[in-house]
Amino acid sequence: MAQAATIAVQQNVPELNYRVVPDIFKLPEGMNFGPCSAVAVRTNGNILVFTRSEHALMEFNPQGMYLRSLGRGVFDNPHGLRLDAQGNIWVTDTVAHIVVKMTAEGKILMVLGVKGRATDWHQAGHLRCFNEPNDIAFGLKGDVYVTQGHGKGESRVIRFDADGNFLNTWGGEGKEPGQFNQPHAVITDNKGLVYIADRSNQRLQVFDAEGRFLREKAHPGTPCGLCMMSDGKHIMMAHGHAGRIMKLDMDLNLLAATGGQGKGPNRYGEAHYLTLDAQDNIYVADSLNWNVQKLVKT
Repeated sequence: MAQAATIAVQQNVPELNYRVVPDIFKLPEGMNFGPCSAVAVRTNGNILVFTRSEHALMEFNPQGMYLRSLGRGVFDNPHGLRLDAQGNIWVTDTVAHIVVKMTAEGKILMVLGVKGRATDWHQAGHLRCFNEPNDIAFGLKGDVYVTQGHGKGESRVIRFDADGNFLNTWGGEGKEPGQFNQPHAVITDNKGLVYIADRSNQRLQVFDAEGRFLREKAHPGTPCGLCMMSDGKHIMMAHGHAGRIMKLDMDLNLLAATGGQGKGPNRYGEAHYLTLDAQDNIYVADSLNWNVQKLVKT
């Protein structure tokens, strides 16, 4: 009952002025998405979809026509997907326990972690092992922030320099400020601050670039995905099993929302991750309905 009441409160906000563009993705005959865990848009408008299927990382043109698959045979359980400022592709795998950096063409440049080996950082940081890495973000100096701990793994943030050298880590399991229970998504702003969707603690937390806790904001439910809007002054959030796509200000206050739980246009089984293109159109990866929906401004 409390969860239902929470979702009702979240829906009692101004409607986000977007409409759905249905079925934009055209897959080759016999090919399907699996559970779609993440999505990203290149500077040329091409769309990358990370999906738990044989063709784990698919690329489409801006109209949704299939172009190619990248990294076949590399991933066990696709999860997070981000593009850095140079257009390189970064992905996480929560079962293989790795973070992979690839060129735009799919050539592997760097692997962080040891495939198939889960080790908590406070036990063996020198091994560069992860325990269920979730998401990646990039700092002003090229630092790489990785959130880990999707289920059984210890929940924390691990920071590297641009060359993959370990810098520091913070967090750990718990509900206190600076602790986490499934830090599911991470983004940075133009000041270098780090924003984390602390999913099972039902909140967002903000840190400085070195990991010092600054503030938090409760968002009851399952805050899953985060991305920064082009103005640098707002954040879009995918609110998991509520199926809500939410616009926040930089103080993490809810301004407007759209979508809901279910199937069909602008309904989501789990709004898992999301991204924006250059026009701030929204792409939402749904891990339960096995699709990606596009929302455009009205």
